[in-house]
Amino acid sequence: MIEKDQTPIMFQFFTEIGIIEQLIRAKLERALPDGIKISQFTVLHHLIRLQGKWSPARLANAFQVTKAAMTNTLQRLESRGLIKIEADPSDGRGKLVSLSLAGRKMHEKCVKNVGPLLSNIEQEFDGQKFLIALPFLEELRSYLDDNR
Repeated sequence: MIEKDQTPIMFQFFTEIGIIEQLIRAKLERALPDGIKISQFTVLHHLIRLQGKWSPARLANAFQVTKAAMTNTLQRLESRGLIKIEADPSDGRGKLVSLSLAGRKMHEKCVKNVGPLLSNIEQEFDGQKFLIALPFLEELRSYLDDNR
């Protein structure tokens, strides 16, 4: 007789989130255009969503990656003209990152390419389930973010 899984619910919950993240990341990576990587798209999306200018350190913190990893991503985006990196006027040694017009267009192209993938998922599941889950996921993210 097979015993029912005795793994605590919290482990089960976060295991499911982790597996979902891995699966969607692989699908998104294949759908993104022009060699854009997930790490690059998420920075573009962050800059679209929150607007403004961000220091590389603040971006690294937001994405929970090292400054070196963020610098690498930013250099790749800048070399393609998708972001602008300029001196921080309030800190002579600091830099500020903002989205360029080409970056906005690339973000639109990425969203367009990923659209069919998300539509397929949405067609498989009742959209109401996503609406029901979203407030809890936002609350959980906020809690984890506040308690790093």
